[in-house]
Amino acid sequence: MFDSDRWREIISSLAKNKIRTIVTAFGVFWGILMLVIMLGSGKGLQNGMFYILGDFATNSLFIWTQPTTEPYKGFPKNRQWFFNNDDTKAIRENITEIEVVTPRVQAPTGNQLVVYKKNTGSFAINGDYPETNRLDPVTILEGRFINYLDLIEKRKVVVIGQRVKEQLFGPEESPLGKYIQISGMYFQVVGVFKSKHTQDWGRSQNESIFMPFTTLQKAYNLGNIVFYYGIMVKPQYHVADVEKKVRRLLASRHNVSPNDYMAFGSQNIEEQFKQMNGVFIGIRFLTWFVGILTLFAGVVGVSNIMLVIIRERTKEIGIQRALGATPLHILTQIILESILLTFLAGLIGMAIGIGIIQGVDTILKHTVNPENAYFLNPEVDIRAVLSAFVLLVVAGAFAGSLPAWHAIRIKPVDAIRTEI
Repeated sequence: MFDSDRWREIISSLAKNKIRTIVTAFGVFWGILMLVIMLGSGKGLQNGMFYILGDFATNSLFIWTQPTTEPYKGFPKNRQWFFNNDDTKAIRENITEIEVVTPRVQAPTGNQLVVYKKNTGSFAINGDYPETNRLDPVTILEGRFINYLDLIEKRKVVVIGQRVKEQLFGPEESPLGKYIQISGMYFQVVGVFKSKHTQDWGRSQNESIFMPFTTLQKAYNLGNIVFYYGIMVKPQYHVADVEKKVRRLLASRHNVSPNDYMAFGSQNIEEQFKQMNGVFIGIRFLTWFVGILTLFAGVVGVSNIMLVIIRERTKEIGIQRALGATPLHILTQIILESILLTFLAGLIGMAIGIGIIQGVDTILKHTVNPENAYFLNPEVDIRAVLSAFVLLVVAGAFAGSLPAWHAIRIKPVDAIRTEI
């Protein structure tokens, strides 16, 4: 196999007709090139989508109330109802599968006017528990997040988003310890945060303000109303199962029919992540399916061209056999030609494909703001590509085996008589 004369003979054979060799190799080159580019692009899309989501807890759900659609226990349908503070305690005490439950209230009339000196802005005001930062973490740039002492004492403190800070205080002034006016009431800034999300989600969060849950209830005369719950489930349990338990518990506490599924609104983050992962699994499957078919088409092309080469070299093979060349020698020579062709074409295609992906990644890093991108850090799984490359070379060996067996079945006398 490592006979230098044999390899010179193989290279000479392929070089005799450069155009035919290049056209044959192009199918293999194009197939692995497209496979590498599609794999890298799929990964870039996946990275972009998950970057938008940040560190959001995937084993979580959100649940809120909606008007009832069924009469129950003397109550009419279309009844508006709300969760309350006692529900929070009931959920914690009765559903052990829950790791974190955090109620939220919001300023009831939407965005509120916020004033600092001569600067004003309209921002969303959220009343939260400290656990909110476990469910949907933010990055604290200055100061701290809300704590339980803030809740217990109903302190008039706030944690403001990055865009709120920029709009009210500018880039230089620190807001810590300063007082801002929200709907005519003064609150002390104890922290500044930045969202870990991007796109509209991140922009919206950066333009919001966190306030202690109890403080917002009192400031806006909401009594003990809870607008909705964010719930994180322990890792060993399924979110859908816990959601059913939460619905049953809250329905029984508020005289809502257990069959009135529309009385609750909910968002199962675990299911949404599963669906998203399913989409990317489908993309990867489609990529491999198309890529393998393209590679297969290239290998078939190699096999066909080798058959043509064998027919053209029939007389030459007959002379080799007459001079003492064994069938094994002829067989290995033809298979090695096929392997060499697929190896070189595949190697060039793989190298160019990886180079293109790395080039796109470099361009994106220097020209695109990650905060506004859906496509980030395209990358190639080297192990997967090398596996495809090895498969390609093996297929190249099979592609050459059929013409090779055809060649050694020709009798030397008949081969020498053949006219090209």
